[in-house]
Amino acid sequence: MDKLQNNSIIIDCLQYANWSPKIFKEMHEGGIDCIHVTIAYHENFRETILNLEKWNSYFLNFSDLIVHAKSVDDIIKAQKDNKTAIIFGFQNPSPIEDDIGLVEIWQKLGIKFMQLTYNNQSLLATGCYENNDTGITRMGKEVIKEMNRVGMVIDMSHSSEKSTLEAIELSSRPISITHANPEFWHPAKRNKSNTVLKKLSESGGMIGFSLYPHHLNKGSNCQLDDFCKMIADTVDMIGIEYIGIGSDLCQDQPDSIVEWMRNGRWTKEKDFGEGTSENPGFPTQPKWFKNNTDFENIRTGLSDFGFSEEEIKNIMGRNWLNFFEKSF
Repeated sequence: MDKLQNNSIIIDCLQYANWSPKIFKEMHEGGIDCIHVTIAYHENFRETILNLEKWNSYFLNFSDLIVHAKSVDDIIKAQKDNKTAIIFGFQNPSPIEDDIGLVEIWQKLGIKFMQLTYNNQSLLATGCYENNDTGITRMGKEVIKEMNRVGMVIDMSHSSEKSTLEAIELSSRPISITHANPEFWHPAKRNKSNTVLKKLSESGGMIGFSLYPHHLNKGSNCQLDDFCKMIADTVDMIGIEYIGIGSDLCQDQPDSIVEWMRNGRWTKEKDFGEGTSENPGFPTQPKWFKNNTDFENIRTGLSDFGFSEEEIKNIMGRNWLNFFEKSF
């Protein structure tokens, strides 16, 4: 931590924006030091390679603003160089297809996080939208061991209760829930129970609090002080060292993208996920968090709620950095 500027760092552990020069500049303006970027939802191996190609062009063309990071040292160097470090992750195991050998291939290509499922049943685990929660599959148990071996973080943000608890138990390394909120605050299918949060923290895992409106109390009308109270209540329950931010910011994405996220290629019917037929698109962000320049609002809200400067630094990024140091 002594390598950090002002002993501080801002890390957002999940975004899926419609990446552009405008957004890269806002990241810089907002002082964002590191972002975990989703590069696959339902894509297969080859399709995900094309997404990597796109990011390689971003790194080439916007090298003054962003850099690909594969280690904590890379993240710290990016901060020193006044750039935003980008780390990659999958929100679904589809890029490994049915081949466990691809886990190591992807890790060597820079993938740091992989969800074992995205809402639905996968080859590895049960998603949070399934009626029958069967837990981690036979292949899932093997993939967990392989992810532990190569240093790829298990992410259970979109997984069911049983699968998440089993992943915590099976993994030899702490796991993550990169973008979700407590169920006690807002009972969305994607939010997590007290049981999961307690088991997660007891094992040294991390949760990133989501700013996606469907995960927020009162949705788009969620108030900053209510969000900060939720953080305080979670700290009281599991401790401050296991929490961070995973905004799930989908800035500037067209509604066709949320349809892809929900439907992929698994259904011919239209699934509205957390939305409705009347409101099928992306929900409106709260007015106090619309883009990467608004992280200062969270910092201010936490301060106003009574968190100390050191506690705020931990929540805004140092906890995630500590987790990264142990994970990859």
